[in-house]
Amino acid sequence: MIGITSYGGYIPLHRLSRGEFLRAWGGFGMPGERAVANHDEDSVTMAIESAIDCMKGIDPEKVDGLFFATTTSPYKERLCASIMATALNMRRDIRTMDVTGTLRAGTTAIATALDLIKAGSAKNILVAAGETRLGAPGGDFEQIVGDGGAALLLGDKGVIASIEGSYSISDDFSGQWRADGDEFIRSWEDRMVYDEGYSRVLPEAISGLMKKYNLAPGDFAKVVYDAPLDVRRHARVAGQLKFDGAKVQDPMFMTVGITGAALTMMMLVAALEEAKPGDKILFASYGNGADAFYLQVTPEIKKAKERRGIKKHLESKRILDNYEKYLRWRHLVTIEAARRPEQEPTSIAALFRDRKIILGLWGVKCKACGTPQYTQGGSIGSTTPIRVCVNCQAKDQFEDYCFRDKKATIFSFTHDNLAASVDPPSTVIVVDFDGGGRGVFDMTDRDPDEVKVGMPVEMTFRKLYHDPARGIHNYFWKTRPIRC
Repeated sequence: MIGITSYGGYIPLHRLSRGEFLRAWGGFGMPGERAVANHDEDSVTMAIESAIDCMKGIDPEKVDGLFFATTTSPYKERLCASIMATALNMRRDIRTMDVTGTLRAGTTAIATALDLIKAGSAKNILVAAGETRLGAPGGDFEQIVGDGGAALLLGDKGVIASIEGSYSISDDFSGQWRADGDEFIRSWEDRMVYDEGYSRVLPEAISGLMKKYNLAPGDFAKVVYDAPLDVRRHARVAGQLKFDGAKVQDPMFMTVGITGAALTMMMLVAALEEAKPGDKILFASYGNGADAFYLQVTPEIKKAKERRGIKKHLESKRILDNYEKYLRWRHLVTIEAARRPEQEPTSIAALFRDRKIILGLWGVKCKACGTPQYTQGGSIGSTTPIRVCVNCQAKDQFEDYCFRDKKATIFSFTHDNLAASVDPPSTVIVVDFDGGGRGVFDMTDRDPDEVKVGMPVEMTFRKLYHDPARGIHNYFWKTRPIRC
């Protein structure tokens, strides 16, 4: 039996009411709100967040592969899956792959992972998706799209939902696209996008799956399929294929927005959160063709409920107070630079030398007395190796120790209103890790008025800054108030 063995999801903390777009530009205001990634989040960081959620209680060294699915990769030529594998502390001898260029990148990655597992090339593969698509300011897409991520671990042991079959269609019709160099989504005329694209191709794939496996619409306890930017078409497909509307998974348009290649995986995670043993689930995505899968939920589903997933992330949110902040976060407006010395060029040698400390948040633990110690400075390539234990003064008696999954409390903090920051003030805190160790980190997703000494925090993988001179996205770990 091969299928899904674990799942995880991620929705950014911040939401923006669609009424703010109406206030800014006038015209037509849509109902609800959309999820907005923080200024230090992107498709990679959100995919990592969902992967951490998915991997709760699972040894990352036992995973044989990691596939990253997105249409908004921060790099055109660099394997983001390798960045993620290092951050998640996976082995070096694993398969890594970025799948991009299509809104069904997630299901393409899933199908490829299933083939590798069936062939015996891997026992389990993690598929993680993340998206931060942009609509041009003042347009409908700006209101409709949302940010988020999801992850599925696929394998042949402890399967919570077996994948019984699949059916795929390749179709060159492209209703929405972005050429190389495009920042915003482009679209064809609506009737062509939906009548000749979505409403034709997706039902064809779903019908093909049901015919192939002799299934009827009433056989499914839950139906999960892609939603287009015009979400009214989502309901029409259900009617077209005679699905019970009550069994169709909510595409989260009113609460999150349409999250591109991550959407159907996020919807599937939400469906699995409510699934019961024996349920049949239809799972399909659309984009230059379509993929459809037939899933059967097993009794193992009961063991996978302790996740933040979609439900808890939906419940945990903070409303952005204005549209202008969204423009700053997405770098859609130019703001005055801080009157500070310019950032030095990124040291690629230092990033390589300290990659384990920077991406994996590794420190050391004294073998003599068991005291953990964090090697501060890795984020800027200025690490001085620890050789003497701060507690017992034993020399060169250390073993590796990971701080990534450790909770911590604030020992001290400062708010800097003069530092260069897209979201001032810049909050820097000194933390004491549970179990030992102390470090200095930036704090994100915080309300400055609520930060206080003794406050519990957790680690989150974020982007420190982008170095345009060298085209480097600098990632590191920050702290945030414990979420969910």
